[in-house]
Amino acid sequence: MCSYVTVKADMTGSAKGQRGWFKVDRALCYFDHPYHAPYGHTLNIDFVNEEAGPSARCAVELTAESARQLVRIIEAALEAAGDAAA
Repeated sequence: MCSYVTVKADMTGSAKGQRGWFKVDRALCYFDHPYHAPYGHTLNIDFVNEEAGPSARCAVELTAESARQLVRIIEAALEAAGDAAA
C-alpha cells in the first residue's frame, strides 16, 4: 500500500547518473508504485543534488525484503570497517 510519505535526509557523497558522477546532497525514500521494477510496490530511494536539477539523480527501486537486506549489509559493512568508518 502506498504511504505517500517521503522521508528525506541530507547526505554527503557521490552518485553516478546519466551524465556521469555528481555530488549527492540529499536522499529521498518512499514506499510506492515503482517506475520500472515489475512489482506492485517498492521501496524507492533517490539520491539527488537538488541544485543541479533532475539530471543529478540516481534512483533504486527495491522489494521490501531487498530493502531490509540492504540495511543489514550496510550495517555489517560499517561494523567491519570499525574505526575507519567513524
